[in-house]
Amino acid sequence: MYAPRTYRNRIHNPRLNSFRVVVQETDLFVSASDDLTDITREMILRYRGYIEKFIHHHPDFLDSLTPLKYSEPVPKIIADMLDAALKTGVGPMAAVAGAIAENVGRELLDVTEEVIVENGGDVFIKSNHPVTIGIFANRSPLSMRIGLRIESPNASTAVCTSSGTVGHSISFGKADAVCVLSPSCSLADAAATAVGNRVHQKSDIAPALELGKKIRRVNGIVIIKDDKIGMWGDLNIVPLPATDGKKG
Repeated sequence: MYAPRTYRNRIHNPRLNSFRVVVQETDLFVSASDDLTDITREMILRYRGYIEKFIHHHPDFLDSLTPLKYSEPVPKIIADMLDAALKTGVGPMAAVAGAIAENVGRELLDVTEEVIVENGGDVFIKSNHPVTIGIFANRSPLSMRIGLRIESPNASTAVCTSSGTVGHSISFGKADAVCVLSPSCSLADAAATAVGNRVHQKSDIAPALELGKKIRRVNGIVIIKDDKIGMWGDLNIVPLPATDGKKG
């Protein structure tokens, strides 16, 4: 089920310029020091081109639900996706949204000191000030009630969210939200999918957390299923203000 990205209505950062860039299925919401719409669009086209060309020569890259290996050199974004899949046990396309957000975000840092790139719930962050990322969890009463506060990281940070009840990404679970914190946006995206695949009911939260804890470079996990939540790791959880009784 697809849900409009209404959570973007609550994004507000007076220090930065925010803009949206859409290229086919890729829909980025970016905050940076200036309006970098044209540059961002060029980057999206280039990175999508790498992925589309690779899929043309390797159709299994698009459809595989398990990790893949190739002997030839590959573009960095493809390598990021392959590595994330290998570490989490899912297919490489499970990391595509995070990989695009991260590769675009890192390249934008050549022209802006700070940048936040959100791609369908997968967020790449490099900010000199604290940033709070709300957790959208579809119809759960906890949706957009709590957030992860990122305290002015010296290095970039990624927060990626997967759901089995909202969005068009493939998930074999029924979690309303699985949110993963990691230095790598590609890894966080793939890990959120891997953990989310294990959550079908509320009693699955604890074993799913145990699975996620074993993935190297995963620093924190939040799982929401209906009215229940499970958390692990180095997390700074903060409450979010309600907005006219709505969830986001």
